[in-house]
Amino acid sequence: MRAIEITNHSLHCAERPLPIPASGQVLIKVAAAGVNRPDVMQRQGLYPPPAGSSDIPGLEIAGTVVGMGNDVAGLHFGDKVCALVTGGGYAEFCLASAALCLPIPDGLSLIQAAALPETFFTVWSNVFDRGQLVAGETLLVQGGTSGIGTTAIQLARSFGATVIATAGSDIKCDFCRQLGAHAAINYKTNDFVDAIKLLTDNKGVNVILDSIGGDYFPRHIKCLANEGRLVQIGLQNGVKAEINLLPLLLKRVVLTGSTLRPRPDRFKAAIAQSLLQKVWPLLASAAIKPVIDSVFALEDAAKAHALMESSAHIGKIILQV
Repeated sequence: MRAIEITNHSLHCAERPLPIPASGQVLIKVAAAGVNRPDVMQRQGLYPPPAGSSDIPGLEIAGTVVGMGNDVAGLHFGDKVCALVTGGGYAEFCLASAALCLPIPDGLSLIQAAALPETFFTVWSNVFDRGQLVAGETLLVQGGTSGIGTTAIQLARSFGATVIATAGSDIKCDFCRQLGAHAAINYKTNDFVDAIKLLTDNKGVNVILDSIGGDYFPRHIKCLANEGRLVQIGLQNGVKAEINLLPLLLKRVVLTGSTLRPRPDRFKAAIAQSLLQKVWPLLASAAIKPVIDSVFALEDAAKAHALMESSAHIGKIILQV
């Protein structure tokens, strides 16, 4: 099969043996694969795959079940599915845990479905499970036009929350508002801390979903309301920050965060079931939808990474196989 390999921090197309499904796994003929920032970090040598995972990048796929190991229930040859994987997505065929395969929502293409697993699993796990966002609360999404951001805006709005997003241009801020954000802040021309104080009458936000880290961390503490929750899912601005701890005590702040990729399948399978029950109907009814910026051929994976690193995109970047 054709697959994208990483050599000296570069991507190139190569031939690989067809993977063989183990117990509980299925083999998927890949129609499309999502491109995510962890893929870029892996290529840069900053995010190695977990032990036992494929060294081929790619964390989410959509396609057709063409092979099956033992002890697979609920799936059949020929089923169209999307799946969260720990690696291997940038290829013509990919192994996936059967428990992490979800049906294609009604009305969505395979390309659209490939945009779902990584972002929807991540947002559900961090905003709703860890962040405990509920209707009537306010969510701040840093980077509202990223794949994670566009997903978080739509899901939070659908479940009754007020959403504030940040973005790096007025055009992107307009897009966030059109997608459902109640307010959007251009972080290049405005101090988001001051803006949030104005938007919330100095009360602050209840949950922050952040992939930036670094010097944003102490600023986020200032943005949080009493009993607020900061959920860290990335560290684009660095792993260290200096903060004043007193507001944590006075506001009773919760600091949490997670990475999804190394978690066991049983943990991810619980998220899959929550999505199937609570989110897939919203996708099938077109109440929400994946936002796709661009689609590249598999062999143009390097161009897809260049676009992601430029941050010029709005929504997801997809590889079509």
